[in-house]
Amino acid sequence: MRISLVQMDIAWGDPKINRQRAEDWIRRAAEREQADVVVLPEMWNTGYALDRLEDCADQGELVEWMASTAARYRVHLVGGSIAEKKANHFWNTAYIFDRDGKQVARYSKVHLFRLMDEEKYLHAGDQRVSFSLESHRAGVMICYDIRFPELARSLALDGAEILFVPAEWPLPRLTHWRLLNQARAVENQLYLVACNRVGVGGRDVFGGHSMVVDPWGEILVEGGEEEELLTVEIDLAEVARIRRKIPVFEDRMPDVYRSLGRDRDGNKES
Repeated sequence: MRISLVQMDIAWGDPKINRQRAEDWIRRAAEREQADVVVLPEMWNTGYALDRLEDCADQGELVEWMASTAARYRVHLVGGSIAEKKANHFWNTAYIFDRDGKQVARYSKVHLFRLMDEEKYLHAGDQRVSFSLESHRAGVMICYDIRFPELARSLALDGAEILFVPAEWPLPRLTHWRLLNQARAVENQLYLVACNRVGVGGRDVFGGHSMVVDPWGEILVEGGEEEELLTVEIDLAEVARIRRKIPVFEDRMPDVYRSLGRDRDGNKES
């Protein structure tokens, strides 16, 4: 499977410009790189212009555009995530489409990041999402979600062999970005595809370093801190081989872990 990651800059609060930029990158990935899967970063339609969402959040048009773009270029499109308005609330939502433009998944970010005021503007999702990618299972998380190993593990237990992570991860925490992506890949014995933006948005500088990590934790490809298109070929059969070699999932002890989230007296922590 050939995967291209679009490590792009994002125009602050300008969906029209960002859509044109995204299409240029998707076209390049499909035509020049012969990508099977194209991945966009988090909130690529608006950036973190959260105080402008009333004017610039998507209300359905961009979802239709992503579907038609996936079909036009015959790629699986992991549409990063977009700021969208639904039912009078704003959400940070990832959409995934197959080569025919059919929507196969929709995931709203569960863990909202307080350092960027997400909880003041956005509603949190309340469920994990996995989907079929050709003959394989895949999962999706968004940025801050990777700090929560429970979510990644639950997706792996759902059968995910590849995990997509669109992000807007700031440069000052680049070390965390690299470590967490590798850790989630190793502990769950899957491929992790993390697509981060670059550039300046508001008061933040975003770090790039988009990457694909294999189930051994080896970084197969990694970007720098400028716009670029990263393409790599992965062999998803490697997931099963590694899971047979070190049978982590067979050796789990779920009864022991059930105390997680409870205090010493067995009461659920608030």
